[in-house]
Amino acid sequence: MNLSEYFEMTKGVGVLSTADSDGRVDAAIYARPHFVDDGTLAFIMRDRLTHHNLQSNPYATYLFKEDGVGYHGKRLFMSKVREEQNSELLESLRRRKAAYGNDEDRFLVFFKLDKERPLVGDVK
Repeated sequence: MNLSEYFEMTKGVGVLSTADSDGRVDAAIYARPHFVDDGTLAFIMRDRLTHHNLQSNPYATYLFKEDGVGYHGKRLFMSKVREEQNSELLESLRRRKAAYGNDEDRFLVFFKLDKERPLVGDVK
């Protein structure tokens, strides 16, 4: 099963972690990533700390814990490649249309996947 299918079929909780240019770390709950035809993955975000950090440090990690007993899931290590603001693509990808206010800017931030690892344990 590829990553897109995995995230389509698997329920759980995700945390996106970033750091600013001084190394101060932030972690925030984020929905599952969107997979784009060009091979990138993307997250929709508001102009908060996570988005701010990505302006000076393009690296992020997404930790996803599957629902259920035990510690199953994924860790995705990523690099930001570009972003769009309030785009048509962003609007078409939104899973919860009412979750955001209409007057607030939203960003679709695209990443390339640098490495995938299991939630627990380490594959070198």
